Amino acid sequence: MTDVTDGVLHTLFQSDQGGHEQVVLCQDRASGLKAVIAIHSTALGPALGGTRFYPYATEEAAVADALNLARGMSYKNAMAGLDHGGGKAVIIGDPDRIKSEQLLLAYGRFVASLGGRYVTACDVGTYVADMDVVARESRWTTGRSPENGGAGDSSVLTAFGVFQGMRASAKTLWGEASLRGRKVGVAGVGKVGHILVEHLIEDGAEVVITDVREESVRRITDKHPQVAAVADTEALIRTEGLDVYAPCALGGALNDDSVPVLTARIVCGAANNQLAHPGVEKDLADRGILYAPDYVVNAGGVIQVADELHGFDFDRCKAKASKIYDTTLAIFARAKADGIPPAAAADRIAEQRIAEARRG
Repeated sequence: MTDVTDGVLHTLFQSDQGGHEQVVLCQDRASGLKAVIAIHSTALGPALGGTRFYPYATEEAAVADALNLARGMSYKNAMAGLDHGGGKAVIIGDPDRIKSEQLLLAYGRFVASLGGRYVTACDVGTYVADMDVVARESRWTTGRSPENGGAGDSSVLTAFGVFQGMRASAKTLWGEASLRGRKVGVAGVGKVGHILVEHLIEDGAEVVITDVREESVRRITDKHPQVAAVADTEALIRTEGLDVYAPCALGGALNDDSVPVLTARIVCGAANNQLAHPGVEKDLADRGILYAPDYVVNAGGVIQVADELHGFDFDRCKAKASKIYDTTLAIFARAKADGIPPAAAADRIAEQRIAEARRG
């Protein structure tokens, strides 16, 4: 972007996230593209992370989000055992209004200009069809359609990984890696959530759901009449006898309002950035609620898009995603040994892997 404001520069250089290797501000006047590409780390390999298309209120907000998301991808990729660092891109604007082929091609040229340091994929506001367009300008693009050499939608493996994390949580708390007979509340039954519900039903769980989209709820209750539905997330988290809460919609689900009234003993879901702010992980631990770190259990999607770069094989990907069970168990064990919440334990393990690669 040209005419970079003082506010953007302040966000870049005063960010408390720190440690980013590179931040690229992109502008293409002809297409209306304004974007930020943030590379947090390439210690483990090329930075991998999706492209978020969102109408940020300010450029500073876009930069801050890109920095935060890129750092999160470093941790997610490290914990997933991938040979990738973390990166993220954000395109500023309402995708329903400004997204065009010309804009996506311009964005692809910026990704290509980084020479493979950053590999992009889908995120909020971008889809498989968009990655097919971006890939016409950049070979460092994944999350494409099967017709264009990709693996398509990654929701199947994302849900599978979350289920593995949930099994590990049940094993840690109740001694058995099963949700049979447990009441599980799923908030958000869209692309990932509805597949997670299928795993839970197959495992013998009692399922309660909610979603802002009535048609998403009906899709499940029509197929599985035994699944109960409640009005909203607030009602779900207060459900009597709830054993597991699975946030699978927006971030910030665990906050100063929700944690004190949460009835579940386990939180394990697909949503990104579930902890609204630092300190929430301690509040959960103080209440005896076991939290499975979101970026660990929802890594099935990134495992898939990383595998696509090497010729996608579903069985190989599923085998890797199944290891989320073992990784989650290891995090809980580290948390207990160090006397810290699981979120802090996951961060420590990820940071250790990245630091070892840098010393390498």
